[in-house]
This record gives sequence, structure tokens and C-alpha cells, in this order.
Amino acid sequence: MLTLGVIGCGYWGPNLVRNFYSQPDTRVTKVADLSRERLQHMETLFPALETTQDHRELIEDPGLDAIVISTPVTTHYKLAKEALEAGKHVFLEKPLTHNAAESLELVKLAEAKGLVGMVGHTFLYSPAVMKIKELVDAGELGEVQYISTIRVNLGLFQDDINVVWDLAPHDISIFNFIFGSVPDRVNAVGHDYIQPEIEDVAFLTFRYPKGKLAHVHVSWLDPNKIRKTTVVGSKKMLVYDDVSTLEKIRVYDKGVDVHRHYDTFGEFHLAYRFGDISIPKLADGEPLKAETAHFLDCIRKGTPCRSSFLHGHQVVVALEHACRSMGDSGGETAIDYGL
Repeated sequence: MLTLGVIGCGYWGPNLVRNFYSQPDTRVTKVADLSRERLQHMETLFPALETTQDHRELIEDPGLDAIVISTPVTTHYKLAKEALEAGKHVFLEKPLTHNAAESLELVKLAEAKGLVGMVGHTFLYSPAVMKIKELVDAGELGEVQYISTIRVNLGLFQDDINVVWDLAPHDISIFNFIFGSVPDRVNAVGHDYIQPEIEDVAFLTFRYPKGKLAHVHVSWLDPNKIRKTTVVGSKKMLVYDDVSTLEKIRVYDKGVDVHRHYDTFGEFHLAYRFGDISIPKLADGEPLKAETAHFLDCIRKGTPCRSSFLHGHQVVVALEHACRSMGDSGGETAIDYGL
């Protein structure tokens, strides 16, 4: 039996409580939030919960095995560090922290304490992204050449972080997962059209090893909600539309073949291939349920953590360097992970 406490009961906290509550041999006994109104809401949903406005009651409780943190990113470092130092496993909502120095410190602290540190990059546990990873690893698309994503909508405008920190963590996490590597360079441009010095639209290009590219367009200033990822391989191409309810993934047997040997320029030509479109069947299940089950398995069985603190740190570093490039008018920046 694992016993958990949850810090933060705002927008996402209740979803975490609900999913951990549903896991076998797991108890959520305490929640903390600064808002008494939010705590009363949690008491209505889960009458057996103990509630408090002082998070230290959870940190210092010897009966809790793990702490789940769903609070603003600026509080992540302090709360996670306190929990780790108290000997608790930590599940922390993304992004891990708001700067690379703090995220690296948390990586090292969790390792030194022998504790599980996991970041809530929920898309890594979604049936669609797991299917893409399966197809890529099986060579179904051939050699992946580049990935392009669009993650835009109208709002919600944040006043403490820009659109890159708000939306791009999803895509960088997915890129790293699919490629099985991390980017080494980035260039990015963005602009603050609504709130001064808080970019609300941005375009980011990451360079991965072996010439692979990944491009992200994020915006709070778009008339449509779009969540679309295109993966281009040497054999086939794939489009993942997260907004679609029925056909989230389509695989296109399309490509371009180059005849490598020719005697004259007149003999050089490209052969375009137009084949079938297939729609892979996806597994059922809520990503957050799979994610919370994975965290518990990491604690109980020592399962390698798919979205570990190290993975979270790599995402934070990429975000930080992308913002640095935006501040340098889009100049390409080498990414240093500090490891």
C-alpha cells in the first residue's frame, strides 16, 4: 500500500487525486492548498480526505510515501526540494522548474536520495503518442527526417510565463521521446502582441543529432484550437491530430524517391510516391491514469521512469535556450544541459 499527499487543488489537482484514488493498493489521504474554497471543493468530492492550507503538514507526515505537486511552476523547485529532503518520492506537474539550474539540482537530489522523481508530461502516456513511438521504432516510416507541430488557440493568456513555457513543453517532450535523443541547437523567434514582455506567439526550430529537425509553432493568439503534429519519414509520413475524436493518427504512404545514378542532368528526376492512407487502431484509456500507474510502478518495481526528472530537466533546458534565442532576435543557440 502506497500513501500519497497532493499539494495544489486548482485546475489539475483534482484530476490527479481522482486518478491516484482509482489505482489499486494506493491511498490519497491528504491535500493542501492555500485556498480554503478549493479545499472545501475537494472535501465535497472526496469526503475522506484530510485538508490543510499548510503544505508542510504533508511534507512532515511520516505516513506519506510520496508527494504529488500541482502548483504554479515558480513554486515547483521549493516544494519538490522540501519533499525530497524529507525522503518522499515526488510527482511534479510539468514543467519541472522555471530554470535549468534548479531542475538540475532536483535531478541530482533525487538520485542522491534514491527516490523516484517524475514529471507529468502526460502526452508520453497517451495512446496516440505511444503508437507513433511504436511505428517509428519499428521502422514503419523509414528514417524520420523532421517533425513539425502546431499548438495554437485563443488564450488562455498567462501573466507569469510566456507561451513557450506554457505550450511548448508538450512538444519538446514528445520530440525527445520519439527521437530517443535531445536537441543540441535551437533558434526561435516570438513576439508580445498583447502583454508587454510576455510573448504570446513563437516559432521554434530544434536541431537533433543526425540532421533531424523539429519545428514548433505555439500561440495564444489564433482563432482556432489546433493540436497537429506531422512526422515525415523516408518511407512514409504521419499526421497526428489531437483535436480529432475518431481518427487521431493517419499514416500516408507518400514520399519522394531520388534516382541516385544518372549520366546527364536530363536523366535526373524525382519519383513521387502516392500510396494508401492507413488509420492505426489506438488503445483505449485515459493518459493520466496510465501516467499515475507508471509513477507507482516506478516506486514499487523500480520501473525506468519515462518522464523522469532527467527528462524534465532536458525539456526545461531546451525551453530556456529557446527563450534565450528569442531574446537574441532568433540567433541559433547551442544547448548545454550541464550534465
